[in-house]
Amino acid sequence: MMARNPLLRTALGLAAAGVPVLPLSRGKRPFGNCPACTGNACGGRPNMKTAGACDCPHVCHAWAAATTNPDVIASRPWLAAWQRAAYVAYHPGGAGLTVVDLDNEHAVTWARATLPPTRTVATGRGEHWIYRGTMRSANSVRPGVDIKSRMSYARWLGTGTGTLTDLPSAVRRLVEAEETTRPRGGVVSSPTTVATWNREVATGCRHTDAYVRTGLERGLVKIRACTEQGAGSQAFGVAQFLAARHTTCPGPCGLDVLGEQIVAAAVSVGVPEPYARRAVANGMTTAPGRTA
Repeated sequence: MMARNPLLRTALGLAAAGVPVLPLSRGKRPFGNCPACTGNACGGRPNMKTAGACDCPHVCHAWAAATTNPDVIASRPWLAAWQRAAYVAYHPGGAGLTVVDLDNEHAVTWARATLPPTRTVATGRGEHWIYRGTMRSANSVRPGVDIKSRMSYARWLGTGTGTLTDLPSAVRRLVEAEETTRPRGGVVSSPTTVATWNREVATGCRHTDAYVRTGLERGLVKIRACTEQGAGSQAFGVAQFLAARHTTCPGPCGLDVLGEQIVAAAVSVGVPEPYARRAVANGMTTAPGRTA
């Protein structure tokens, strides 16, 4: 099987070098949890934010499933995933690394003017800048820039070029300044009147009102729960998830109104409004099936 599957060969080679790996689907996403792990019912993996007791043999829990164990990587449940996989992913934090994911030409230009040189890997639309050291992961720390490290995965695109250098304070400050949720008392701006999503703004949406409103409210609950930190990243994720649900609709679907409600939720727990808007805009435009 290994000789016939180049992805598995690559994964085993990375694992032997101490890089935790996992397979990705054609949508560049991890394989979904098995029924026993759905909703984190199993307790999660031991290396997730909340330690659990999951001993599932399948590729569950996304980045937390990444491993360097060749017996797991080539096991029967994982082989089934490799047969359907399109990419190899790795867990940067587990390898002691941080990836600055630059999603477009403007982000690359910013990095070249701002960050110290390091190992660089070309991507389809931008570059991965890889540094030695780990930190908290965060999406949309500035337009077109994500930080992938302790609780995220990155697609393996080769060894790249340049010399690996230590994680600079300039990268750490991106998360400290932009992603951390601030105390509610420190909020200096918030959206004034926020329109509510309804059928009048979504005449081309194929979904029922209940479907859209339920999905939105569940997302808003997650954002409002991030009272200490992470609300910006959560807003990005909610926007990306909701936008992806509407990729087959003829439109309009009122995504701008949904976006305003997501922004308002993030601002309500202390995210600066400009950052909340960037996070939501990036989430809406980077949803699978949508173009930036």
